[in-house]
Amino acid sequence: MDWQSDLMSPVVRDTAVTRAARRKMLTSRPIPSPTTDWSPGVAMVTPARPMLRTPGSLFRQAVTPRLNPDVSAIIATGNKSQRFTRNLDDSDWTNSILPSPRSGWADTSFTDDFTNVNSALLREDDPGESAASSLLSDFLSAFLKHSSSAVFDLLEDYHNLCLDKVEVLQKVVQRMGASSRTAGVRWILQQESSTWRLMTSLYRDRVQSALEEDIDMTVASQSEKLVVEQLFQRDALIRQGQLVVDWLESIAKDQIGDFSDNIEFYAKNVCWENTLHALKLRRKGSVGLSIPLVTELDPDAPLRQQRPLANLDREDDTRLLKNLLTLIRAGMTEEAQRLCKRCGQAWRAATLEGWKLYHDPNMTSGLGRLTPVEGNPNRRIWKLCCWSLSEEEQLDRYERAIYAALSGNLKALLPVCESWEDCVWAYFRVLVDSLVEQEVTSSGLANQEEEPLPREYTEANWTLEKIFMELQATDSKRVLEEHGEHHHIIQRLVILGDLDGLMEEFSDWLSSTKPLPSHLLRFMTHLVLFYSSLGIALKEEVCVAVLQSYITLLIEEQQSELIASYTSQLPTALAVQCYASYLEGVSQTELQRRALHLAADAGLDVAAVTQLVVEAVRERDGPEFTPHTHTLDTNTTQDDQKKIDVIDWLLFESAHRAEALKQSNAIMRRFLAVQKHEAAKAVFSKLPADSVKEVQRQWAGLQPDTPLPAEDLNAIREHRCIRAYLEAHEAFSDWFSHSSSAPQKPVPASQAKFTERVANEMRENEYQVECTAWRGRLQVLVDEVKERVYQVLLFADGWMIDTPEGEVSERGLQMALLRSLCVPRLSFLLLSVLTSSSRHQEALQLADVLAAANNHLHQVFSKEDLRRFLQKIRESSLMLLDCGLDALGYT
Repeated sequence: MDWQSDLMSPVVRDTAVTRAARRKMLTSRPIPSPTTDWSPGVAMVTPARPMLRTPGSLFRQAVTPRLNPDVSAIIATGNKSQRFTRNLDDSDWTNSILPSPRSGWADTSFTDDFTNVNSALLREDDPGESAASSLLSDFLSAFLKHSSSAVFDLLEDYHNLCLDKVEVLQKVVQRMGASSRTAGVRWILQQESSTWRLMTSLYRDRVQSALEEDIDMTVASQSEKLVVEQLFQRDALIRQGQLVVDWLESIAKDQIGDFSDNIEFYAKNVCWENTLHALKLRRKGSVGLSIPLVTELDPDAPLRQQRPLANLDREDDTRLLKNLLTLIRAGMTEEAQRLCKRCGQAWRAATLEGWKLYHDPNMTSGLGRLTPVEGNPNRRIWKLCCWSLSEEEQLDRYERAIYAALSGNLKALLPVCESWEDCVWAYFRVLVDSLVEQEVTSSGLANQEEEPLPREYTEANWTLEKIFMELQATDSKRVLEEHGEHHHIIQRLVILGDLDGLMEEFSDWLSSTKPLPSHLLRFMTHLVLFYSSLGIALKEEVCVAVLQSYITLLIEEQQSELIASYTSQLPTALAVQCYASYLEGVSQTELQRRALHLAADAGLDVAAVTQLVVEAVRERDGPEFTPHTHTLDTNTTQDDQKKIDVIDWLLFESAHRAEALKQSNAIMRRFLAVQKHEAAKAVFSKLPADSVKEVQRQWAGLQPDTPLPAEDLNAIREHRCIRAYLEAHEAFSDWFSHSSSAPQKPVPASQAKFTERVANEMRENEYQVECTAWRGRLQVLVDEVKERVYQVLLFADGWMIDTPEGEVSERGLQMALLRSLCVPRLSFLLLSVLTSSSRHQEALQLADVLAAANNHLHQVFSKEDLRRFLQKIRESSLMLLDCGLDALGYT
């Protein structure tokens, strides 16, 4: 809480505490280069660690820290939120000023012109999500803009992005109502902006503390101010406790704006004006009073005389006290004093002044001239009086709470704290106040003759853990509910520095059946990345789970431009697997090309990604390689087409051509095993004709004096083997198609006339010509089939055999199975072509080729296949014998 605009308990507030002023400051400040080095003097650490205001006693004097602190650099407040005015009622002073997470903003009297709200946005089913969806890309842009050394500038950008979106959503809420879903989105973003602000202030201090040497700077001091200054310099607990208070006060200040300027009171400039007027009338005897009012108008008169003020004055007092408490809650004590003076209660303004730490600069300055003394030399007495007032049950509860906040009386302060933020503010204010009092007392500067502070105050021994345990045990249903909200859990664990506990909460949320809000998941992701940029070790499995969940969300939201950057933050192997899984669902060529470009820009291993995509698709039916010798459905299915098209991933870059050869070979092996020759041809046609030359050219550019690796050589050899087989099968298909389309002999008509007989003779002549051409073409195709099949059977060093042969692998086993399947199949096809063309002698020559010892072709035949083949050879021999030739076809 920003208590005092001048209450600088070790910090002095400036105009930058408001969002508007800070925005002006940010826009006038040059944007740091994203290549800034990690340096304590650059963006990572403040020019000087800010010494925060001490809440409990409002030690806001100019306690000069050793590093000239600036609270605005710690709190990192952004632009001011919408301002509004409201007269508080007796029901709930915090609800009147601060928005509820479930109810939206408390007041609707904004001065903004909401007519500029996009009407198309209002027509959306969920305008809140639609309006805030740009945060996904905005956060990535901010993340990429800043280097790891500018992490705190990055957090400020996150904070400002959320605030800007909250302002937009507020306009939508004004049109749609506070109960709309948009109000919920706005509240989430509002909480997120607060959390980024907290992260900035706490970790800026923690990082700088870690970078500085641990030097004991304790020296004897002669004033409270110097003692407290040294305390803030060396004690991280009080310093960060004050940061929490400043954070809560700055949030409250942004939300209430300048409402005090618009508050109207019955009395103007004169304290209890209506009571004064009534007493004057009574003294003149012009009117009698039905109610016994106070007879004196000093500040203690109502309590001393046990008599009331005039009704209008009581209303004024109640309104004033509630507004004063609101201002103190927002850290605006100076504004509260100004309001008191405006209402004619300068004495009350004076009661808010006694917190200042005493310091006599003349004791140490050594100057010839005297300097005014600072602070309150009787601060302990003032504090005891405040405590006493906070315990006075006859006072208004808001007045008691005011003095409870000044004196550290938690018991009297908590009853007016309705929200989780209010309670945390109260506890941390008392924590810092008590630590300051302990230090002042232990320094020996306190007057031992004065009455000691109450034991319940001095013996509380507050710690961060104890504070949140007390909050968890509260009787307030609302505080308990808010204590369990996502961002409040995160804020609590960040304040405690319990990162293991934070990771456990993240893990529980991710494993829950209830989906997390998209903006919460985005926040969790960037929080994990922030810790990573600081080099803080977290549970890797949880961080990975958070990133994967966010990447899944981006895929569902079709945020294709963002996926690669976040995937690159995963461990290398997992990043490749994750991005490959995403690419499996990308089918359009331009989107595929763009996805690979983004992957390369993000630093992903594009070659490994594309390889994994192809392998995942081609093995989608299972890793088993099962050839079939019986007749199957050889049509190309939709799944087959996906396997064909997946090769495109490897053809965008020529550097991946070698992998394209290997993967296309693997896909074609599977198609050939199930006799899907058309599908295999489609895969083959995907590869550019110069693929082999391109592989050789690339290798020559890398290793001009070294031959291609055996793996690449064998891939090229296999590619040529498959091409030879497909050409042979295509030649057979052409022959079979031609042989099945013989010309049809014309049928002469019976008892035809002369003209009809002439026509029949002409048709017969045409038929003879067609038959001659058909037979000639058939013989050419037979020769073509024979040539193509022999190219397979007599392939150099063996068809589908690696040279040199490597270790036994899955690929090698598949090639051996294909060899045992395709060689007999082609042999039977050629045999059927030759025998049907009455080329029986050539059929016997085929048997010689298969039986040749140097070819080893007969070894790939099963016994059953050999029996069938020899039976057909026998039939050819018998046909030769019937033609008057010997069994081998010779005369």
